[in-house]
Amino acid sequence: MASLLCCGPKMAACGIVLSVWGVIMLVLLGLFFNVHSAVLIEDVPATEKEFTSGVTAIHALYDQVSYNCFIAAGLYFILGGFCFCQVRLNKRKEYLVR
Repeated sequence: MASLLCCGPKMAACGIVLSVWGVIMLVLLGLFFNVHSAVLIEDVPATEKEFTSGVTAIHALYDQVSYNCFIAAGLYFILGGFCFCQVRLNKRKEYLVR
């Protein structure tokens, strides 16, 4: 069981904190891109062609960036679960040593 342990308790706790922040931030960004927020137009990878072809092309780019944010939030969630398991394994190891 100890072979599954790959990081210490402080690093695992830091990973949990960063994962929670990453999930919150990316889900909010994904929601704002999903509602086509005008403030985020600079973060959409649009070229001159999309601007001249109409609003539907820009909305499709907004949706793609939104999906990317949700996928990244899912990856952060998985990383947070892994870090949580590492914290539990560290506590179990500490309990067995005593």
